[in-house]
Amino acid sequence: MGILLQTLPPEHIDKLIVPDSIQKARLADTIQQITSLDIEQVLTNLVQQGCWVALKIVLACIIYFLGRWLIRWIIRLMDKAFERRNADVSLRTFLRSLVNVVMMIVVLLVVVQTLGINTTSFIALFASAGLAVGMALSGTLQNFAGGVVVLLLRPYRVGDYIVAQGQSGVVDAIGLFMTRIRTTDNRTIYVPNNTISSSIIDNYTQSDTRRLSWSLSVSYGDDVDVARAEIVKMLQADSRILAEPAPVVYVDALAESSVNLLIRVWVKTSDYWDVYYAVNEQLYKELPKYGINFPFPQMDVHVKQQ
Repeated sequence: MGILLQTLPPEHIDKLIVPDSIQKARLADTIQQITSLDIEQVLTNLVQQGCWVALKIVLACIIYFLGRWLIRWIIRLMDKAFERRNADVSLRTFLRSLVNVVMMIVVLLVVVQTLGINTTSFIALFASAGLAVGMALSGTLQNFAGGVVVLLLRPYRVGDYIVAQGQSGVVDAIGLFMTRIRTTDNRTIYVPNNTISSSIIDNYTQSDTRRLSWSLSVSYGDDVDVARAEIVKMLQADSRILAEPAPVVYVDALAESSVNLLIRVWVKTSDYWDVYYAVNEQLYKELPKYGINFPFPQMDVHVKQQ
């Protein structure tokens, strides 16, 4: 016990070794000091502090909602500027998302500063945690970089029909981290920008024109020259089919039960499927009028009687 007392500071030793009567006296003095405080002054200070805190909260809310309105106003100005300059839709969506995120972070920092919280400590904390967050969100940052690559190289744009990562559809939007694709049956698919920017992309609508092909089987014995002449005449009558390059009809193969004709035309990309289905129906209805028949698969079976 003596060794323990020697290690303690003198003022602590005094508090430990004073008699109980002195400790009781000190306690009484403390209680008297507390009761002698001006209760009205204390309440006044509390009310003042409460009003100041409430004022800061109201001001922070005003700054927050005003900041959101300002962000929307700036984005509307950007949209008008993009429309005047006829900027690419893909670039518009990406920059809108980027500006919205960056300005929202600035507004939140101003709100925190208004509440009396030191933003310097927040920034220092964010910087110190940046490495850990960057490692944890490495995939997200890669998606952001992939979005930048897509905008720079432009392998596809908003409105293009693409096939990528086993998915196909029309590009609805190119965001900061995801590309949104709408399928032909109206499903919405989100593909990470990192994977789509580093994969094979089949863009069906980037070119203005596309080649359209049919494989048509006719019966052996039918006049191929008549079939070719009628098909070319039919194709030339369709204004959606381009005159140059001109439509062509080839004998593609001599199959087991038919002669296969290969038909090729060039059309505008926007007319591709309309022309494809229309010509399919027209070939089926018109060619039999000129003695051109479509054979069924046949097999000759010879039975030997013994």
